[in-house]
Formats: sequence, C-alpha cells, structure tokens
Amino acid sequence: MTAPSGLIADDIESYLDLHQRKTMLRFITCGSVDDGKSTLIGRLLYESHLVFEDHLAALEADSKKGTQGGELDFALLVDGLAAEREQGITIDVAYRFFATDKRKFIVADTPGHEQYTRNMVTGASTAELAVILIDARKGVLTQTRRHSYLVSLLGIRKVVVAVNKLDLVGYSREVFERIEADYRDFAARIGLTDIACIPMSALRGDNITEPSQNTPWYHGPTLLGYLETVPVGQRAHDGPFRMPVQWVNRPGHDFRGFSGVIVGGRVRPGDRVRVVPSGRQSTVTRIVTMDDDLDEAVAEQSVTLVLADEIDISRGDVLCAAESPAGSADQFEAHVVWMAEHEMLPGRPYLLKIGARTVTASLGRPKYRVDVNTLEHSAATTLALNEIGVCNLNLDRPIAFDPYAENRDMGGFVLVDRLTNATVGAGMLHFALRRSQNIHWQQLEVDKAAHAELKGHRPCVVWFTGLSGAGKSSIANLVEKRLHALGVHTTLLDGDNVRHGLNKDLGFTEADRVENIRRVAEVSHLMVCAGLVVLVSFISPFRSERRMARDLVEDGEFCEVFVDTPLEVAEQRDVKGLYGKARRGELSNFTGIDSPYEPPEAPEVHIDTTATDPEQAAQQVVDALRRMGILS
Repeated sequence: MTAPSGLIADDIESYLDLHQRKTMLRFITCGSVDDGKSTLIGRLLYESHLVFEDHLAALEADSKKGTQGGELDFALLVDGLAAEREQGITIDVAYRFFATDKRKFIVADTPGHEQYTRNMVTGASTAELAVILIDARKGVLTQTRRHSYLVSLLGIRKVVVAVNKLDLVGYSREVFERIEADYRDFAARIGLTDIACIPMSALRGDNITEPSQNTPWYHGPTLLGYLETVPVGQRAHDGPFRMPVQWVNRPGHDFRGFSGVIVGGRVRPGDRVRVVPSGRQSTVTRIVTMDDDLDEAVAEQSVTLVLADEIDISRGDVLCAAESPAGSADQFEAHVVWMAEHEMLPGRPYLLKIGARTVTASLGRPKYRVDVNTLEHSAATTLALNEIGVCNLNLDRPIAFDPYAENRDMGGFVLVDRLTNATVGAGMLHFALRRSQNIHWQQLEVDKAAHAELKGHRPCVVWFTGLSGAGKSSIANLVEKRLHALGVHTTLLDGDNVRHGLNKDLGFTEADRVENIRRVAEVSHLMVCAGLVVLVSFISPFRSERRMARDLVEDGEFCEVFVDTPLEVAEQRDVKGLYGKARRGELSNFTGIDSPYEPPEAPEVHIDTTATDPEQAAQQVVDALRRMGILS
C-alpha cells in the first residue's frame, strides 16, 4: 500500500509545493464488460488513501448488499449512477483524481458495453495511456479488440494490458502467457508496440501496488509502479506553436489580447506568429496571465497574447508559429467513429466542432468501414452506431488544422446534429484533399443583384413540402402561372421530374433521400444566383435537409410552404397508387407509412388543404412573396 507523504503532517506548505511540481498522467481503463475496470480504479483510490472515512463507512455498508458477498466492492467508489450500482456495470464515463508521492493522475473509467463505445471514445480523447483489462477466464474478446483499435486510432501509444481476475484461474502462468501472446499478436497489427502486460486481481489487490506472492513467476512492475514511472509524452511541447483563440479579451480601450489554451509548442515575446486561416502576421509583445506576464508559455498553459499589430482575429482562428503554420482547407479525409443510434447520412449537414471553431460539414459516402476483429476494410454506404470508417468531409468554410497524428487538438473533431444538438460522431483528420487547394471561387462581373435588377424582382426559393398526395405540385403550378402573369421570371423543380434526369441514379433509402434534396438545394441556389424565383415541390421529409436548403441562400430568399394534409386524406387522393403499394409492402421507405415525415416548425406559409382550395392556397403564397419583398 502506498503511504501518504509525511510532509502532510510535518510541513504542509512544502508538501503542497512538491505536489504542485509533480507530473500529471491522464489514463483510461477500458475493455469488455465486467472485466473489473471500476474495481481496479476503486482499489487504486483506496490504496492511495484518497477514500475519506465517511466514504469508507458507506462503502462497507453498500458492499454488504452488493455483488462481492459482503467483501469491499471497490467498484462502488466509481460507479455513481443508480443504474450502474443496480446492474454492476459502468454506463457513463467516470473521472477520478488520485496522487502518490511521485505523480498525479486523472483516470477515466469507461464503459465496457458495446452500446456505450461512444463514451469510451470521449474518455480516451485526452488520455496519454490506456489500461486495457482482460478477464483471465475469457481472454481477448471483440470489445477488447474494438477498444484497442480505438486506442490506436486516437493516438494513444502506451498500453497496459491488465490480465485481471487471475485469482479465478488459480493464478495460472499458462493462462496469462496465452492471453499476452494473443493480445500482442493483435496489437502488432494495429501499430501498438509499447505494451506492458501485468497479471493481477483488482479485487484481491495482487500486483496493484505491491508484488503478489501468488505470482512468483512474474518479475515485472506492479500496476501503480508502472504508472508512476512511465514517461509522460512531451509531443505537444515539442511541436510548432499552436493556440486556438477562444476569446478576444478587450476589457478597455487600451488593451486587446487573444486568450486561449496553447495546444502545441511554446511562445515568447518577440516571436512572429501567423493567423490561420486568414494568413495575417504579427509579433507577440506580451504573454499575460492572471498573476503576471510570462517570458515563455508552453503547451497546456492558458494565456492571453498581445500582438504588435491591430489585425482582425476572431474566436476560432488559430495563432501559429509564422515559420511553420497550420494548414487551412475545407475538404478532408478523416476517420469517423459514429456514436448515434441513427445511422450517418452522407450529404446531411452536421455541425463540426474543432477547437474553438464550429462550422457546417457534410460527409461523403464512406470509402470503407473497418472490421475491428479482422481489421479488414469493407464497402459501406453509411455508418451505424459504433462503426468506424474513413470518409471525405466537406466544410462550408476553411479551418486551421494539423493532421491528428501530429496534433490531437488540431486534428480531432466532433460532429453534432444541428436540430437536437446531440453529439453524433467523432473523428480524426488525416489530410486535406488536394482538390480543396486547387479549387477557388471565381468572381463574376454579372452577379445576383445585376440579374435581379434586370428582371425587376428579387430572387427566392419557394419550397413546397408535404406528404405525397398533399397537393404540392398542383399548388406550385398555380403559383407559377400567377407569377408568370405578373412578369416574374420563374422555374419549377418537381420531385418526379428531377428523378428522370439529375437524380435518376438515386433510390428511396434515407441516405438517397438526403442526397436527392442536397442536389436540388444546390441547383436552387444556382438559379437564385441567376435572379430567378425557384419553385421547388418535393416531399423533403427531413427538417435537416430543408434547413440546409434554406442556409444556402441569403436571409429573406427562402419561403417554406407547408402543404399540410392528413395522411388519410392524402391516401384518398392517391392517383398514383403509391400508398396502396406501400401498404402491401411493395414499396419500402414510403413517407408516412414506413418512413417518417418531420413537419416544418415555423414555415413562412402554412396551408391546410382540408380548409383551403388550391386557388386560395396559390394566392396565399403570392401574398407571402409580396410581404417578403420578393415582388415589387
């Protein structure tokens, strides 16, 4: 057992000073379900004397009704959720701090269940080392391989393989060596080579803090001994200077600084820096902290930099060493770990958060999906929960980046659903696509304003949405006739007509429907730039894609028309017989039957077709365009 430092009682100030100077190691525990991760962390907390007396008393009481037959159940020190205690499993990521005389530690206890793999990715994102537990009775399992692959993918290079519950196999050397050989064979195939294998029993305390008499054949370090002495990586300190700007610090007229956490390298007053993606340059004049100015700041420090020049810098920009700046691009190849119950939809817009920057991003169809058992690459059209694949990313603007392999903070990102704000994926940037460096916007002499002036009206997208059979096409036709009579330059994109040409290669899966609307939205945007009023009549069942279409044009250039018809009424009007086919199972993914329709939440025009005839509906749309200032 690690004894607490005597300085605590004799000289608390010296102890605190010594504690402040200790190195910090962040690590995770992971592996398959019920391998003993929480028990191991609880044992480390207990052995480090970081369990208060009242907590210890509660632990003793709770253990009597727990899963260990009345013995201390150290997992209860970590599993805090009621569901975790009831089921004896870890669900959420639990972070715990402990320290010894040699080092400070932050450990993330991550879930073992496959459905909570996304939580494991969260815990591993800041870790420098992984402790992968393996139940000695079960050996290397699928989840062991999945977590090991993710560890490798996330850039963690130091791994401890904790062969746990050895007491349940009689402390067998043969079992341990077989598991070690199996694991090292798999690890070599994913690039993990810095591995320490330790036989242990977290429940009994074997080889946790002291060598166990039950494993006289093992001569390596204890777990805590290894954690206290393993070198802590300095990769971020040794790289080029990087600091994403989190805040423009302007407390008064005489001070303007740029605040953030340094994520790479070091900086000194007098250093030349470059702002990415803008490319502007300046010189650092001061490094300001709450306590005092610094002569040097290094990775992981939070500082405010004052520059010599008044240049435009905003939140999300990155200050870089001028001689070795970060890259800038809007198209990338990346590894993506999908974390949502709903599958990834190529072409759907998501929010991408990288550092302090948030942009809109869409993913292309996966180049391949990785089988974590065989490491084989297989074809895929999408990614489901916990699946890992390589995709191309398209962003709506350039961002500063470094490949994830070089700087985890500059190359790691998360994907967020734009409507629910739920995190749906995480990823690692590989490189910028070459085409993103070679394609640039061409400035045109005859712009949208010139087209609008010539036509005598403003351009606009009028987007009709509703169930099949709601009457969208009929109303859109009447609207176009009225606008044509008024001298308005229009075009009409109808869902069925477009599928005869532009979108004839698309089916009716959810992914294809997303791509269907993406293409039509892009065409609509081009026609708006030509000064037209574009009438778009598509079921367009998903809010995300309708919002994407709206975001492509300027404010005031999008009019969403919700043609609201009850399902039973739409079925009665079904002149094409599509609802009948869907009811008979002859037509799959049909909106309203076996595929959802998400009605607009705040459309510019809401037409109740049970109370409004098509002529009246068309007039409502024309009136709305007048109110919006589209028609003079």
